[in-house]
Parts: sequence; C-alpha cells; structure tokens
Amino acid sequence: MNNTVRLIMVAVGGQGNLLAARILGEAALAQNISVHMSEIHGMAQRGGVVESALVFGDAGSSIISDGEADVLVGFEPAETLRALKRAHPETIVVTNTSPLPPFTAAIGKGVYPEIETMLALIKGKCARLIAFDALELARKAGNALALNMVLLGAIIRSGALPISPDSVREAIRRTTKKAFLDTNVAAFEMGFDAAG
Repeated sequence: MNNTVRLIMVAVGGQGNLLAARILGEAALAQNISVHMSEIHGMAQRGGVVESALVFGDAGSSIISDGEADVLVGFEPAETLRALKRAHPETIVVTNTSPLPPFTAAIGKGVYPEIETMLALIKGKCARLIAFDALELARKAGNALALNMVLLGAIIRSGALPISPDSVREAIRRTTKKAFLDTNVAAFEMGFDAAG
C-alpha cells in the first residue's frame, strides 16, 4: 500500500469505539496492511468522549493532528461536529444521527444542537458526508450495542479504507463472542447497505 489513510473515530463511552478500532486493525493486518493505532479514553465510564486513531500504510506514528484525518467516524453527531477540526476539505465523514445528549443537556443546564444544523456544518467542511440513524439499524439487527458494527459497515462501504469487506467480516467473527456474532454480522451488513 503506497498511500497513507488516517482515520479518527469518536464516540461516547460505551458505544463500542474501541472494539470497532480493534476489528479494523485486525482486518488490516490480515491483509498485510501496516496499521498504527492509539486511543484516548477520556471519562469514558461517565459518558465522556472516546477517540481512536488508526493510520493505515506507511507512517511513523498514530498521531493525527488537526486537519489530517482522511476519514472521520462519529458514533454520536455532536461528537462528530466537535472532532471536525481534525478533518480537511477532502475528508469523508461517516456519522450516526441518533443523539446521545450529555448530562448537562439532559438536566436542562445545557442545549443540545439541532441535528440538521450539525449535519449542515459537517457537510460544509468535508468532501462527502454519510449520515444515517445507525442506532435504529443496530436495533433492527437485534441489539442497540451493535451500533459500532453498523458504522463499520458504512466505513467499509464508503471505500475510504484499503480494507476489504471480507477481511472485516472475518475479524468480526474472530473478535465477537458467539452470543453476539449473528447480530454483529447483521448490523455490519445493514451499515454496509445504508452507505451504498
């Protein structure tokens, strides 16, 4: 692989960002694609942001500075907007549109932005925006926690990463507990279809 592709994934704690990153890393390695990964956990146990950075190809580091992300994936729309500074004009953005408002908004001490306003701001700063209710698809697949698998499907369908769908499917099979395997594979396929 000659080109380097930089991916940032942002989520709220508990949404499965770290498992998604692990699956992408394993899928890349299965295809002999060099990958560097790093994670920032923040206050994940209290609903804080969790960020994963993956750099595919020749790179000396997993650090992705502002303006360097080729792909930005947001598990929550406000977190996608917050991470937009990491993108550049050619970035592909994949985001879930189902909000998970922070505690302050839930108790009336803060205001959660309108989804359409956030999507318009995101769309104005990237080359391509893939936005849909990934939570709804995860529920249709059988488990709201499969949100991460839905987004993995959308990322792969976007064509932004040098990883084949079959490599990701196999990585899902290797890393998923048997009880969740069918749901996770179904969720991946639903996300793949949604991004088509």
